[in-house]
Amino acid sequence: MQEFARRSQNESIKMNKTAVIIISICLTILFGVPLFFQVDMVEPGFDAKKVIIISPHNEQIRHEFGHGFSVWHKNKFNEEVKVVWSVPGGTSEIRRMLQSQYAHAIESGEEPGGEADLVFGGGSYEHGVLKKKIIKNFDGEEVSTTITIPAPIEPQLLQQVYGENVIGDITLYDPDGYWHGLALSGFGIVYNNEVLAELGVESPQGWEALCNPQMFGKLALVNPAQSGSVTTAFEAILKNLGWKKGWQVLRRAAANARYFSASSLKPPADVSQGDAAMGICIDFYGRYQSQAVKSSGGGERVGYIDPPSATMIDPDPISLLRGAPNKAIALRFIRYCMTPEAQALWQFSAEEEHQDGLGPDTFDLRRMPVRREMYSKYMDRMVDKVNPYETAKPAPYPDRNMRTFIAPLFSAMAMDYHHELVEAWGAIIRHPSYPKTISLITSTDVSDPVLKEMLLEFDKMPKFETDLHNEISMNTTENRKVLKYGWLRDGWKDEGLWSPEDHGIQEFRRVAARFFQNQYQTVLYTKE
Repeated sequence: MQEFARRSQNESIKMNKTAVIIISICLTILFGVPLFFQVDMVEPGFDAKKVIIISPHNEQIRHEFGHGFSVWHKNKFNEEVKVVWSVPGGTSEIRRMLQSQYAHAIESGEEPGGEADLVFGGGSYEHGVLKKKIIKNFDGEEVSTTITIPAPIEPQLLQQVYGENVIGDITLYDPDGYWHGLALSGFGIVYNNEVLAELGVESPQGWEALCNPQMFGKLALVNPAQSGSVTTAFEAILKNLGWKKGWQVLRRAAANARYFSASSLKPPADVSQGDAAMGICIDFYGRYQSQAVKSSGGGERVGYIDPPSATMIDPDPISLLRGAPNKAIALRFIRYCMTPEAQALWQFSAEEEHQDGLGPDTFDLRRMPVRREMYSKYMDRMVDKVNPYETAKPAPYPDRNMRTFIAPLFSAMAMDYHHELVEAWGAIIRHPSYPKTISLITSTDVSDPVLKEMLLEFDKMPKFETDLHNEISMNTTENRKVLKYGWLRDGWKDEGLWSPEDHGIQEFRRVAARFFQNQYQTVLYTKE
């Protein structure tokens, strides 16, 4: 750090004390992470070729694809190869880490990348962000780079694997080649049948089950700011139920929540153990937990459901990093992941005999393959008899701008004043006139004037000031586009709406949080 400080002084870069502290912390993280790639991952004396992969995937997926690629590569190229995994966190954390690394490289005048070859796993949104330009200043000039680069895949192979580049209304691979989907992910509810039976509650059939007052204090949720998969799950709720109804469901789910975990792995585990009755999760986490319980003698204690016609299918991609030190092997890994051998790992059972070489080595992964022909050729060998290409449909409320609001708005609505949210929701569901139903109940569903007013105040959403100094709501697609540019993308940073040293998204969250706190207090005043 001292060397960096001296170099900074020579370049006449002015930094205040706070900036120095922040940079010190960032450099520790940034340069500590690459070391993690190398430690205890390659056996001493191992001199074979390797590929270094950053991934949020669990140990089971890493084992199957690491083992499978090594076998495939030996058979095809007669060369030993080693997959070196780095698992620094979830997809959102990986993206932020890489953004910091590549931005620092530009500002230091260094060639970006060189520490890893691929990013494998996460949703299409996060991989789409990785292809966007990072623009910084170096030596008085504007310099830009992207974190990922296009992977050259032959059109014939793309057609063979994907066919039409769409499922529902989602693309399966980036048309410019920056990312390619390798599996398909759905999003839904994992639940504990034993806990629900004790409560006298039926298994969930849709997202509205999260609103059930009997779930009070019994839901397991994840902070969307820390999980790309959970953000996509929330996005599925908004796109399928609509902005207004979607947030009504999410607010009640948050009010029923025991906690907001930083890890998307926690809700399935807690539901399995009976510490929570339900949780929102990505499909393969729910299915895998259900399988693990059944395999250990737990029977049908844990279940999982994709809410019918109300979820979304998202590809789980792989991307080639700029500056990949083992680019040739990395491209081979991408092509391997598209083969029937690799695609069979997602859904075939490890217990069956693999006379044709198709199937996992040890684990049932319970994920949906992206290669279309797998469903027509091998459906009888799949653990889950589900064909997403037949069931996926375009969302009834498509809006690409919805996603950007999820993390700041959910944080303000559900996490910043969770105690007040829980108190307000508790007052509503304990009201003598609250219907005894598991359905979503809003002000239009009740006649009692006090309860009606409480629900009306509970469901209100904030408005935000524009550059024209008028306030607009987030209820329309057009307004969300305007507010996204102005507040969340700092488009109005010179309009005096927030401090010049701040960012619009942070003030957006604070404004929203103050609004929600006031509404929850109003609910409590109304009941009296």
